[in-house]
Amino acid sequence: MTYRELLRKGQIELTGMAEAKVDAMLLFEYVTGFDRMKLITDGGLECSPDVEASYLSLIGKRKEHVPVQYIMGYTYFYGRRFYVTKDVLIPRFDTEILVSSALDCMDGREKILDMCTGSGCIAITVALEKSNTCVIAADISMAALEVAKANASKLLADVTYVQSDLFEHIDGRYDMIISNPPYIESAVIESLDPAVKDMEPRLALDGGMDGLDIYRRLVFDATSHLEDDGILILEIGYNQGEALSALLTENGFEDIEVIKDLAGLDRVVKGVYRRNRCLTD
Repeated sequence: MTYRELLRKGQIELTGMAEAKVDAMLLFEYVTGFDRMKLITDGGLECSPDVEASYLSLIGKRKEHVPVQYIMGYTYFYGRRFYVTKDVLIPRFDTEILVSSALDCMDGREKILDMCTGSGCIAITVALEKSNTCVIAADISMAALEVAKANASKLLADVTYVQSDLFEHIDGRYDMIISNPPYIESAVIESLDPAVKDMEPRLALDGGMDGLDIYRRLVFDATSHLEDDGILILEIGYNQGEALSALLTENGFEDIEVIKDLAGLDRVVKGVYRRNRCLTD
């Protein structure tokens, strides 16, 4: 079998799955080392039985709805390669919008907390993009923290990790708190692609009946852990901008802004907590 025929077989095996051709090509590159140009020039060469077996084995895993990123053990975020396992949510482009929005308003803010860090992609990116920051990252899952620590080590990012159920073990105040918490409504999860609902950690997906359970706790407790003029910035679901804006207002935040993604959907909300004003009002 030639390399070109092998790729075609993988594409056929994945027929009917979302992104079948893309996933087949990603796994092909992972196993063979062939990029698209090499496929053009050398695709007619015969591949070894071992290569064929390895590739089709991974195609079989993808047919069982295992995400390509878990199969390969990595994904890319903000131009960097991150190690991922089934213990962490796979970083997505939506979260790059959260990070970009946070970086845009970070000047002069040095002490940063990333809550619900997962793979560590947010904390690590902030630490590398803003070298003058002191970044703390927290997660309830020790398994997730081990993944995050491995990523920080590989990418040479100076991040301190804390196992904590939200703010349970968090001390001090921060200039900015960033979070991509679980925000999908419990009833909606069963309608998601099997690669998400059955493979990614439910703990990182399930936001309760209305998707706002973690936000309520996080926003309330954040007021005790933000410096004066501290910023809370959160990734949100496409239909949660109004609800999160109201929640921030109820908890004393000002200058609230909802930021949209490239599709024009609500994706990030941020607010400023003016501690001294709130304490004197």
